[in-house]
Amino acid sequence: MKKHIAFSLTRWWAIVLKEFLQLRRDRVTFGMIIGLPIIQLALFGFAINTDPKHLPTAVIIHDQSEFSRSFVAAMTNSAYFDIVETLPDEEAGRRALAQGKVQFVLNVPVDFSRRLLRGEHPSLLIEADATDPTATNTAVGALAGLVQPVVDKDLKGPLAHLNGTQNAFGVQVHNLYNPEGITQYNVVPGLMGVILTMTLVMMTGLAVTRERERGTMENLLATPVLPIEVMTGKIVPYVFIGLVQASIILIATRFIFHVPFFGSAVAIYLSALLFIAANLTVGITLSSLAQNQLQAMQLAVFYFLPNILLSGFMFPFAGMPQWARFIGNLLPLTYFNRLIRGILLKGNGWADLWPSVWPMALFTAIVMAIALRFYRRTLD
Repeated sequence: MKKHIAFSLTRWWAIVLKEFLQLRRDRVTFGMIIGLPIIQLALFGFAINTDPKHLPTAVIIHDQSEFSRSFVAAMTNSAYFDIVETLPDEEAGRRALAQGKVQFVLNVPVDFSRRLLRGEHPSLLIEADATDPTATNTAVGALAGLVQPVVDKDLKGPLAHLNGTQNAFGVQVHNLYNPEGITQYNVVPGLMGVILTMTLVMMTGLAVTRERERGTMENLLATPVLPIEVMTGKIVPYVFIGLVQASIILIATRFIFHVPFFGSAVAIYLSALLFIAANLTVGITLSSLAQNQLQAMQLAVFYFLPNILLSGFMFPFAGMPQWARFIGNLLPLTYFNRLIRGILLKGNGWADLWPSVWPMALFTAIVMAIALRFYRRTLD
């Protein structure tokens, strides 16, 4: 018969000290305790903006006049538009919108000044990339208030009679790619990248650490296989998993959420394949860095958080501060969101896709080189 043992404060305090010592030795967990709240505060406090401003805007000015210059200045002063380039024609404007280089294109027609002075109430044309309604709605709403200040500034003296109760000129907005402003058209395609990032990085992040914890890593290291053979051999099965997931999401996107499908299925799968490779290399790298599966999962969380917040999936990319866009441009999910939305909603071809393809390929090569380097260290 066991003797009843009373609660000992000394033994209890020893257990508490042991847990603190383990936390101190586990640098990844300690970093997560301190770093995760700081990262979340920085991202949500400074980077996230539901009222995006300083959106990149191009201008096509066929009529250089004081009226067109005043309206461009009014757009800049509104803080919603940043004039980033002047384009020669409408074709260049459509190309810039398709590639995601600009959010808006202002087109001043050839006879704008002449018709304005004749009192014919001409219109300026603004084409907007409306794939993400959140990024354009507020800025488009601000356009109506820009006309009257320009009229008051330029139509005075001999031209004061043109400043009547009706606006001397108007602004026509063409919302391209998602004219009805349906949120699902923007969110659902982006979910493909988010789901692939979450599942593939997590699964491959556990690959090497699982071998190490089960004791099978020693047998693997004893074989004459090269590091590149181990890495690519572990990646291949997950490539098929990623393609299956992409197919399921694509079918749901088309037949459940009725998202338009203007592009090529081949382009979608090739883009998905490159994105899958990028995420798998990240997972293998995290797996090589981590000492156990818990650390691998923690590192995966650190990687996933900026991806979902800074890639343009949840919040408009163009409305983020410059430092946040810099971080976002280092992440493959940013480029995949542009690719998948561009293919589905804009029908982009390879020429339009290339600016987002090569950064993902470069990212994959660099991260694979890092994974191989750290894997070689495990051989020592």
